[in-house]
Formats: sequence, structure tokens, C-alpha cells
Amino acid sequence: MKSALFVDFDNVYSGLRKLDPAMADQFAQKPQRWMQWLVASLGLPEHSPESARRRVLVRRCYLNPQVYQRFRPSFNLAGFEIIDCPSLTSEGKTSTDIHMVLDIIDLLQHEAHYDEFIVFSADADFTPVLRKLRRWDRRTTVLAIGFPSAAYRASADLLIDQDLFVRDALGFREEESGASEPAPVAAPALATADIVRAARELIRRKVEESVGPVSLSHLASTILRDVEGVDATSWAGFGSFRQLVDEARFAPLVVSWEGGGVIFDPARHAKPEPAARKVKVEDEVNDVTRLIRTEVEASAQPVPCARIAQLITSRHGAIAKDWNGLGSFRKMVEGLNLAPIKVDWAGAGGRMYDPARHRLTAPNGAKTNGSAMPDWGKDADLLPIASQIHDVTNAPLWSPADYQNLFRMLAEDLAAQPFDLAETGKRVRDRIRAQGRPINRQNVNWILQGLLFRGHVFGRGEDDSTTLARKCADNIKSLCLREQMVIDSVVDAAIMRWIVGGSD
Repeated sequence: MKSALFVDFDNVYSGLRKLDPAMADQFAQKPQRWMQWLVASLGLPEHSPESARRRVLVRRCYLNPQVYQRFRPSFNLAGFEIIDCPSLTSEGKTSTDIHMVLDIIDLLQHEAHYDEFIVFSADADFTPVLRKLRRWDRRTTVLAIGFPSAAYRASADLLIDQDLFVRDALGFREEESGASEPAPVAAPALATADIVRAARELIRRKVEESVGPVSLSHLASTILRDVEGVDATSWAGFGSFRQLVDEARFAPLVVSWEGGGVIFDPARHAKPEPAARKVKVEDEVNDVTRLIRTEVEASAQPVPCARIAQLITSRHGAIAKDWNGLGSFRKMVEGLNLAPIKVDWAGAGGRMYDPARHRLTAPNGAKTNGSAMPDWGKDADLLPIASQIHDVTNAPLWSPADYQNLFRMLAEDLAAQPFDLAETGKRVRDRIRAQGRPINRQNVNWILQGLLFRGHVFGRGEDDSTTLARKCADNIKSLCLREQMVIDSVVDAAIMRWIVGGSD
């Protein structure tokens, strides 16, 4: 699939910097890393040909040289054309958006016929362009850091999840547990570079010890078992076992992904002959389906998808290396016939369950398949407007009591330790789970990121629970107004009561 990438550098960099300056610098200094992820690991937009592979033929980065000149060499090394967009006004306004629009329209009619247009920007001004591309039957993929408008999100065929990009493309990985109890204390984990080095050394050692080509699926299972710090969902920040292998330099060893995949030393091993797989793909997919059914049927409660993914990787490595050609675990699962088993993706990492046997508790009121709306008791009258706001803005559909509890926990944590987006969110989530309240990390991040994008600066004496709650309410009102919701006195009072716990 022929793709063209357009990066509004100022927009993405400034958005990431509000979250964490280290994330922004990683984006600016290591474009080769996230470009490799974009090409090899990111799924394709809807309605793309099943066998298509992304080829980014055009890479254009639009930046203000007066401010970001120091990042120019990094993008040159990653093969980008750099379009200088200096400030045109005293307020720092640049011509980036008009340059991008003109270039997109120009390539839309190019004889190469680009199938996919990838836009890195949260600027809703690009909404009409996305709609025009759709009318011309082109696929659109968008990365928007922050809170993109509903119209902008709906106009894209694929919206890259911000947390996924930070975690997998930039390498800011975090361990996410689906269990509600605190994780057991463990020995300090190895640094990511050490983990990768250990995995690749294991591969070399196995090839040296073998009298013939070594199966890559067997190596994947061995690494998961023997290398501490590697899991089937992250692969040490590479997103997949294949990516971890492809980015290494194993020469003179040769890697072949045909027929399930092998790695061999051409000086000692005979070149493997192309052959049909011993097990037909259909049969192996059926085995995966049976594995999932067996695991869910044997469990007294919903099964975390992370556990299912690890089981599939260890037992069906050939399927797991590219998730049966679909690129992600979720896409593969959604293509399986698992009825009556259902999958709830709202929880942390997802859960599989049988509606006839398992009671699926929604994470603090989030809607899930087969789950009833939450019981808000005396605040039940707020539920209709809260649900509408949740649908429009993605604000967590928590009860007022849950919001107040979160802000209390957050204020207590900030009083004891300095703010860090990743660590603060993790500690607050774990403390709330220890209370027996279900909560997922994604919703905690929504609150923290909303405060950062509203300009709140942690550590300046304004981190009490009431101030944090009011600023969160202001963020929600701002997002509602952007989506053209009418905020009259009744709605305003309802938002304040829902988020803050009282009227303004």
C-alpha cells in the first residue's frame, strides 16, 4: 500500500512536551525508531486489502526552523523532506497547515496514486481534507496528541492511539496488570537495552548450538520463557517478535520468514528448502480458537487478554509473529468465531468472558458489552448528561463519588511525591484498586493529560483535590463547547456536581 506521511512537527512536539519533555525529545531525536514501528507494526486502516503492506513513499516534516532547527539532522537521517515553516506573525503563527493541505491535494492527484495519507497533527483544521480524501476513496491515518475533536476523529479511517504510540513507537513502556490486587514485589527489572541484548544473544547461541536451521517460533517461545523482562504484548518495546529480530544485525546469519520462519548460518547449515507448513493455517487458527475457549471455560472469572496472547505466543508462535497476517492481537481475535465468548476491550488490556457464567463489572462505570449501566444512587439524575458528555468527549463515565475519591488520592500522592505522568498515574491507579474499586490506567491518564493540556503545573501549591477537580471540570466544559454542546446554567451545574461534588 503506497503511503504518504505528513508531520506537523510543532503540533506533535508541543503536545508531547505538555505530557513529558522526554517523550517529545524521543519523538524529535529518534524518528527512525517510530518510523520503523509505523511501517512494520501499526495496523492498516479499515477496508485496506488484506495482504497489503505499508510503504511510506513520501515523508515530509513541516517545522519552524527558528525554534526547532536542532532536530533537523534527525529527520534528515530518517529520510524526511523538511519543509521550513518559519513564524509569520509576532504570535508565532506559521504556514504549516496551508503547506500541508496544498501538498496533500497535490499528491491526491499524483500519478503514483497514493492509497494512504498519514497526518501527524491534532489540528482540527485538517478535518475537511480528511473528508475530501475519503470522497476520493483514499485511506487516512491520523496521530493526534491531546484531545482531537469528535469530527476530526470520525473523519479518519484509523486514529493512532496516543498511548500506543508513546508506549510502542517511542519506547515509553509500562507494565500494565489486569489484576485488581497490588502486584507482588519483584527484583529490579533489567534495562530495556540489556533485555534486548540478552534476547538476541540467546538467538545467536541457539543457532551456534544447532546442527540445522532454527525455528523462529521456537525461539520466540524460548525467549519468553528464559529472558526476564520480555512479554508477548511488548517484546521489549518492539511491539512484536518479528520486529525485534528484523531490527537486529545477525549477519552472517540469515533470517527467513517463509513457512513459519527460520534463522540459519549459511556456512554450516544447508539452505532450507521452501515447503508447505506442516499444519495448515486453517487448522492452526482452529487450534487457537479452541485454546481460547478452553481457557475461558476453565476460569471462574473473565480472563485477561494479555494471558491469552501469551498462551498463543508460546504454543502457536507462527500465528503470533504477525497475528495471522492481521498485525495485531485484537484484529486477529475480532476475526475469530468465539461465540458465546465475548471480549470487553474497555478494561485494562481487555478481558474475555462468557456472559452466561461471568459477571462483567464495568471499570468505574465504563460501558462494556453485556454490562448494565452503573448504579449512581442519589446521583442517578446526573447519569443522562454524564453519558452524553462521555460519548462526545471520552471523559470517564465515573460516578461523582469515584471522581472525588480519585482527586483525593491524586492530591495525597502529589503531597508525598513529585509528579511524573507515568509513575503518578500508576500509583494512583494501584491505590484505588487496593480499595476494591475497578479502574483502568487509560482513564486515569485521561484525567492527568487533561490537566496538563489545560495548563496546570504540578508542584506549585495548587495540587489540592478541589483545585484539581475544578480544573478537570473546566477541561470537560471546554471539550463540550468545542463539540458544539450547549453549556447553559443547568448543564454547567451538573458538570460541577458530577466532577467536583457540588455546585459552582
